[in-house]
Amino acid sequence: MAPEQRRDNGGTELGRFLRARRSQVTPADVGFTPGAGVRRTPGLRREEVAALAGVSIDYYTRLERGTETRPSPAVTDALARALKLDADEHEHLRALAARAARYAPEPPRSPSRTVRPPLRLLLETLRPNPAYITSRTLDVLAANPGATALYAGLDEWPAAQRNIGRFLFLHPAARDIYADWDNQIRGCVARLRALAGTDPDAPDLAALVGELLLKSPDFAKLWERYDVTRRTAASNKTFHHPQVGTITLGFQGMQLEGTSGQRLGIYLADPGTPDYDAMILLDLTAPRHTDQPAAQQQR
Repeated sequence: MAPEQRRDNGGTELGRFLRARRSQVTPADVGFTPGAGVRRTPGLRREEVAALAGVSIDYYTRLERGTETRPSPAVTDALARALKLDADEHEHLRALAARAARYAPEPPRSPSRTVRPPLRLLLETLRPNPAYITSRTLDVLAANPGATALYAGLDEWPAAQRNIGRFLFLHPAARDIYADWDNQIRGCVARLRALAGTDPDAPDLAALVGELLLKSPDFAKLWERYDVTRRTAASNKTFHHPQVGTITLGFQGMQLEGTSGQRLGIYLADPGTPDYDAMILLDLTAPRHTDQPAAQQQR
């Protein structure tokens, strides 16, 4: 193969396509507020595309330059969303990426969302304490009645859309419910950033981050800080709840063995206190939902 042909490989074509599409998307197209002064770059800047796609600026730059030639399907799809590609353009990008990554390993899969029956039973036995099980990206996979009621408004969404991060940033009631909303959103983004550092191509993470970057300026601003954290020590959390008023509960989270990153979260209060009474009230008045397993609804 001649040198000219080697330079015209899939990676180079991928980079050319990304640059061409980036130049045709304006900041207004993706919800960015134009800054002061004249933009020297037509369309989006590299760092803006990287932020929208949930990848590092360095990684995206290497994709455009053709020095990175192994993009995963998750990254490819995130770039398509960031660049507002239509169906045909998206398919073309996938074809270019597949050509560039012909020797890439099998892409990572999203962890299972299935919650085993014994774990659902555990949530029931923990009542009246609000308890729930989340995925590594904070999807609420299962919850007992008290936990469903505590996150007032979360049950308005379809079960597949219930996510603590999505609730914090996109639900209109979240700012009022959390007494320390600013601290909660910083911790949420830092945990997702930590996951992105160890598993950047994870499709479950890319989908959530891409959505929040597009829909929440608060998330986008915090995402650019690159703060990372795993888990913080157990602490009290205060809620301004529309049904039971202000309630302060202890919180404990723990990893569930034998699962793909699932965690159990439990809220606690000392018996005989107003917070404990409010916790019982939440458990008793919480609505039962048809998306729960039948055995759980009958209890």
